Amino acid sequence: MLATTSTLSSTASQLTPLSSLSPNPFSVKFSFTFRENKNRIAVPTSLKSQRCQLSALPALRVSASSQSAPTSVEASKVSALPSEMKAWVYGEYGGVDVLKFDTKVAVPELLEDQVLVKVVAAALNPVDFKRRQGKFQNTDSPLPTVPGYDVAGVVVKAGSKVKDFKEGDEVYGDINEKALEGPKQSGSLAEYTAVEERLLALKPKNLDFVQAAALPLAIETAYEGLERTGFSAGKSLLVLNGAGGVGSLVIQLAKHVFGASRVAATSSTGKLELLKSLGADLAIDYTKENFEELPEKFDVVYDAIGQCDKAVKVVKEGGSVVALTGAVTPPGFRFVVTSNGAVLKKLNPYLESGKVKAVIDPKGPFPFSKLVEAFSYLETNRATGKVVIHPIQ
Repeated sequence: MLATTSTLSSTASQLTPLSSLSPNPFSVKFSFTFRENKNRIAVPTSLKSQRCQLSALPALRVSASSQSAPTSVEASKVSALPSEMKAWVYGEYGGVDVLKFDTKVAVPELLEDQVLVKVVAAALNPVDFKRRQGKFQNTDSPLPTVPGYDVAGVVVKAGSKVKDFKEGDEVYGDINEKALEGPKQSGSLAEYTAVEERLLALKPKNLDFVQAAALPLAIETAYEGLERTGFSAGKSLLVLNGAGGVGSLVIQLAKHVFGASRVAATSSTGKLELLKSLGADLAIDYTKENFEELPEKFDVVYDAIGQCDKAVKVVKEGGSVVALTGAVTPPGFRFVVTSNGAVLKKLNPYLESGKVKAVIDPKGPFPFSKLVEAFSYLETNRATGKVVIHPIQ
């Protein structure tokens, strides 16, 4: 899910050619303790079937505690960082078969405005597989590529000009400032990744790393899209694909952050109760109803599925249609998200209060070794919420 603004430079970390890597004389130790957390919307596995019984879905409503979660990661002091790491890499564009697991990838070099993050969890986005397929290779960084945009982890080293973070801080963010313009060669699907501090925020205290990893690119896309339409309190909204990674957050932000007067959203039959639990006033089953035939019109339509030609039929005169994918029909518009840690910081209170929650697909999290399976599943376009990779080891 993507978005445009003015071009800002984002330095791509360079990968050392695999053939030139020397044996790793260093070691680093981390102690990770993960606690069960109730602040994630636990999508029941019954949603995997269109025969899901609505009576089984009240468990989707999760009451978030305002208490801070116990520290979920304890990073030991390290005297030396490794020169090599485990990572997924591809050296050519193509399908999931080009992804290769490598244990001797160079740890990215740290620039003065960056922090080195020990990755605990990462999430997949459609932009990840579109990049791997070569959809924007003319503006991509050089191959080989370690993929991955979303990260949640622990700072293990800070550049000389870093002011906001220190070793041991638990952080999350989208590591690529401009999604389509020179994204980093060394991404988050690795043991370590280097990120500019301005793209990160401290992880909300009550979220675990899986929940945090599920949020950055999607929540920033949801927020920026609503802002670009001038969305404000009292306005109405229709979200197409409300159960997806971005759509599920658009519903929540519109209702609980922007103060929408009415939110409608589309999904398949088995996910209608999920939409309601997120804050949708009207849940539309796209397998049984044509939303474009609704008598009701909306101030904004947020199209997260690629049906802009239909979306423009239900927007009020003078309203806006955000189109994240597919052909754009006027007055629809498209944007490519700009990663911004300040947006995450602004939204952290809503996440910590439980008003806004991560929605994670019930098939996950996928272990690091199952990345190919995770991508294959994401590319079916049937995922609910986000597909998360954890643990990274």
